[in-house]
Amino acid sequence: MHPPNVRFPVIIFDFDGVIADSFSVAFDVQRMICPHLTEREYRARFDRNINDWRGERRKHSRTCPGNIDFHTEYIPRFQRSVRLVPGIAQVIKTLGARYPLVIISSTPSDLILKFAVRERIMKYFREIMGNDVSTRKVDKIRLLLSQYKVVPENCILVTDTLGDIREAERAGVRSIGVSWGFQSPDTLAQGRPFRIARKPQDLVSAIEDYFSREPFRTNARQAGSLRKL
Repeated sequence: MHPPNVRFPVIIFDFDGVIADSFSVAFDVQRMICPHLTEREYRARFDRNINDWRGERRKHSRTCPGNIDFHTEYIPRFQRSVRLVPGIAQVIKTLGARYPLVIISSTPSDLILKFAVRERIMKYFREIMGNDVSTRKVDKIRLLLSQYKVVPENCILVTDTLGDIREAERAGVRSIGVSWGFQSPDTLAQGRPFRIARKPQDLVSAIEDYFSREPFRTNARQAGSLRKL
């Protein structure tokens, strides 16, 4: 996939929890790895980049098997049972007709691609940047900004975790949180997102409101003037 020649705006979607209803499958596999793990503890891992936690073996106890690989167990379960979040397909279709859409995720790009093709939403996305591109979402967001020649103020990240909000902020990009994913609205609020959507349909108005801000309207008028030169 090749970046289009766009200057603004770009909508970045997180994948797990936002598009794919994958929390239960992911948590079940983590319970295989850590039988003592509680749902609250698992959700709290996403306060930061989940890849940071995966390497911290000291948090495992002697009751945790040491020979279970997360992705080996997760991928076939994901492919068998994970489906779209109800209502998100129509939202993606609506937004894809108005804006370039990109997925940035900690899930492998190939798994996301196969899911998006199966669920018939791939045609709405310009690009997928999974964990194979970088384990840091801040790096992937900066790469996207460079490739798409878009300023941070003219992007928005749609996510369900505080860790993502914090990484996007480091790249200068604001976020819209969603209440149906891996973390609660109260947790997301700690990152001061532009808004928290309570249902998928709320995303359309939230994104329209974000890009109706005066700085964006000014940039759009300036870009339109330049195209006329």
